[in-house]
Amino acid sequence: MSAVLLSTTYFGPVQWYQKLYRYNDVFIDWHESFQKQTYRNRCLIATTQGIQALTVPVVHGSKASINEMLISDHGNWRHLHWQALQSAYGDSPFFEYYEDDLRPFFAEHNWELLTDYNDAICKKMCELLDIHPHLSPLTSDVPTQTADLRTAINPKHPLPDSDFEPRPYYQVYQQKHGFLPNLSIIDLLFNMGPESIFYL
Repeated sequence: MSAVLLSTTYFGPVQWYQKLYRYNDVFIDWHESFQKQTYRNRCLIATTQGIQALTVPVVHGSKASINEMLISDHGNWRHLHWQALQSAYGDSPFFEYYEDDLRPFFAEHNWELLTDYNDAICKKMCELLDIHPHLSPLTSDVPTQTADLRTAINPKHPLPDSDFEPRPYYQVYQQKHGFLPNLSIIDLLFNMGPESIFYL
C-alpha cells in the first residue's frame, strides 16, 4: 500500500515517523474524537529514571474532535517539558546541535489548537530529519488501499505492525536501562543526529 492514515502526534514515536518516511501519501485524521493517554498529546522520552511521559494539557469540554482541542496553559508545562528534555538529553551527542530548533516549541505561546501545534512540530522534525512526506489532512472518507494505523500506534496498547521492527541505536541511558524501543522521535534525533534517517 502506498498510503497510510495516522492520528496527529506530539513529538510522535519513531514508528510514526517511519510511516511518514516510507509511505507515498500520509493522511492525518483531524476529525477523530480526542482520546486520552495517546500520542495525540503525549510523547515518551528516556531519562535516568527510565521512560517518562510528557503530556500537553488540553482544555476538556464536550467530546470535541481533535481539530477543536485547545491547549491549556495550566501548570507551566512548556517550561517543565523543556527542563525534562534538557535533563534527559543534555549529554546526548546532538542536543546542542538541535536545541535552538526545538526550544521555540516550549518557549512561545503561538499555538492555541493542539493540531496546529502538532503540525508545526511535525514539519520541523521532518526538516531536521531530512524527510519530505506528502502530508494531507483527511477531509472525507479514507481512500481505498490505505493502511489505517490510528489505533495501532499507541503508547498503552500498541497493535502488531509487521512493517516496524525496533532496531537498537545508541541511547544515553542504555547501560542503565537497556535499549528502550519506539520512544519519541526526539530520542532518535538527539542520539543519532543526521544518521536518524538511515534508521527510519
